[in-house]
Amino acid sequence: MADPQRPITIAFDVMGSDHGPAELVKGAAALTLDTPNIHALLVGDQAVIGQALSQTRYNAERLAVHHAPTFVAMTEKPSAALEEKPLASIKVAAELVARGDAEALVSAGNTGACVLACARSFKLIPGVKRAALATVYPTQAVHGSKSDPFSLILDVGATVDATADDLVSFAVMGAAYARIISKNPNPTVALLSNGTEAQKGPPRVVEANQRLRSVSGLQFIGNVEGVDIPRGTADVVVCDGFVGNVCLKMLEGVHETVLELAKYAYKEKLLWRAGLAMLSSGFERIKEVTDWEQYGGAPILGFDRLFIKAHGRSKARAIANAGKVAAKAVSNQLAHVIEQGLQAPA
Repeated sequence: MADPQRPITIAFDVMGSDHGPAELVKGAAALTLDTPNIHALLVGDQAVIGQALSQTRYNAERLAVHHAPTFVAMTEKPSAALEEKPLASIKVAAELVARGDAEALVSAGNTGACVLACARSFKLIPGVKRAALATVYPTQAVHGSKSDPFSLILDVGATVDATADDLVSFAVMGAAYARIISKNPNPTVALLSNGTEAQKGPPRVVEANQRLRSVSGLQFIGNVEGVDIPRGTADVVVCDGFVGNVCLKMLEGVHETVLELAKYAYKEKLLWRAGLAMLSSGFERIKEVTDWEQYGGAPILGFDRLFIKAHGRSKARAIANAGKVAAKAVSNQLAHVIEQGLQAPA
């Protein structure tokens, strides 16, 4: 049973993001003022953190600092960097969570280093062979029964070559996360393939399709194609990390291209400019429902401890929301829910 009032400590790796430690410190500090049950453990260079704290408000009774003298930069190779820097902030933060000094971890640093640090420090949930990095993606399904305009996609990079077993566990984990975080009591789940027919796709996808049809408590709707992701056909889209990462980068590229075309249209002709101005309220609505900062970040699912990977460009608001998402998952015992889902009889 969830206890929203239970104190929960979140470790924040405040180093290595695009905007530097100040924004992460500010976001974590804000939680100590407006979210009574969250305690923030800031991990990073103590002097740098102290300077940032001197310029923001926070509740000293619910904030602590743990010194980590180095960090992994975005441009560094994760494995080599973690070997060369045993006191890197992400490694120290993951170890603090693993030993129980905090219950979840938030970072906006090097994604590869984050995944590797978690894999080396956390334990896999019984029944999970490999973890999955999930992400949310805005869709056009903002009406009807789908109140959440985002769909969850996993894996997008943690497990490059997933087996049928992995795909089944990804589906269960994604559905559990959607139920808890998106408050969707019965999320639809689909496999990403090159056709909607059950027999389409490589052998592991075909096998996973057959097995998912008999998983108790899972609303599996079959295969979907890439075009179905932005349509919001499914609440949870399952694939291996190679396909998911390629798909995610393509979707991000399309989004950036549309924005550039809109800028070009605005500058090129007065008529186009007038048309865009007339649509401005609609653009604001789109921005409102697809604002990724409200979701804070993407989870790594499958470990006994929760990690939320915030975007490298995250500012204070996104970091604060990542902390809230992490606390919500901990409060609702996400790891236990996933374990139960994997053990449920067919």
